[in-house]
Amino acid sequence: MRWLVLALLCLQLGQGMVRIPLRKGRSIRDVMREKGVPEGTLKDLRGDPGRKYQLSNAVAYEPLANYLDSFYFGEISIGTPPQHFLVLFDTGSANLWVPSTYCQTPACVDHARFNSSLSTTFSGTGTTYTLSYGFGDLPVVLGHDTVTIQNIVIRNQEFALSLDEPTRPFYYQDFDGILGMAYPRAGIPGYNTLMQNMLQQSQLAEPIFSCYYSRNPTYSYGGEVILGGVDPQLYSGEVLWAPVVQELYWKIDIEEFSIGPSATGWCSQGCHGIVDTGTFLLTMPGQFLSAFLQALGAKESDNGFIVNCSDIPSLPTLYFVISGVQLSLPPSVYVLNNDGFCTVGVQSTYVPSASGQPLWILGNLFLRHYYSIFDMANNRVGFALSA
Repeated sequence: MRWLVLALLCLQLGQGMVRIPLRKGRSIRDVMREKGVPEGTLKDLRGDPGRKYQLSNAVAYEPLANYLDSFYFGEISIGTPPQHFLVLFDTGSANLWVPSTYCQTPACVDHARFNSSLSTTFSGTGTTYTLSYGFGDLPVVLGHDTVTIQNIVIRNQEFALSLDEPTRPFYYQDFDGILGMAYPRAGIPGYNTLMQNMLQQSQLAEPIFSCYYSRNPTYSYGGEVILGGVDPQLYSGEVLWAPVVQELYWKIDIEEFSIGPSATGWCSQGCHGIVDTGTFLLTMPGQFLSAFLQALGAKESDNGFIVNCSDIPSLPTLYFVISGVQLSLPPSVYVLNNDGFCTVGVQSTYVPSASGQPLWILGNLFLRHYYSIFDMANNRVGFALSA
């Protein structure tokens, strides 16, 4: 099976394109404590008293944090009494896993670990499984327990507990685990995903969820995931719907790609795009990367694809044609400015599409610009300009 987000985590770290420290610094928990946010209470970090994160028993707003302008993650709890974890809400994978006390590697010890002996509702299966990654394997043992996300409570949820975790990339991440939100076929065979159980246990008003990512994220507010609905306050204009072409990942058709006003023709025979909240960068088919960088005048270095920060206003806008509509991505979005050091937030997609079409991954850089809606009932993804 493929867990694209984690292989890309390793690849991005190796290329130096995600601004993550080379050695462990203060964690997001450390920062939160310094700001007076108690552990286990990652609630409305925007400080907006009028914002409700629990609208009903069927809709929940899950606030997201962001550290060092990298990945977006929120808090869940597992077990009784609850044990708290920061997880990446990932549409590019399908399983829930967290570190466990069975694991003694530095990557585990430095994060929150689930202790099954402390939960009165935990039941183990004794089944072990190996999750395959681009950088190696992650052995886990499977179990069941209660999972809570804001006001949503999922009983007897299958999840994985890590037995071993490689230092790179996990030691350097400020989230503990991953909550997969892709289709069940992308998950461990024979086990229900969390999204399946939410629906079967009537925890969602509608079989839908949506994501908002702030263009200027901070540890205090990075965005939010809305489970069971959409929030019109977080986007403007009409929603563009694109059908899912393969019920494995949230994969859609891309009909054309343009650099400025000029269509490249790269998708004349069709391209696919995976809408992946677990990938930070925009990734493009490897065969197009060189021509793309040349068109932007970007220079390759050990720290990414560099452009002059003063040139950003004159760089071309990128356009994706999806469902017959052009979705723009301006240079202010796809260029990362790190204190005057500017890089193009793109890399090569390292895997081909199973159906042969050139494969793009629309990661967080794209999704900062577009509010995304994942419609499980109608197998479609919606995009609207973020507010």
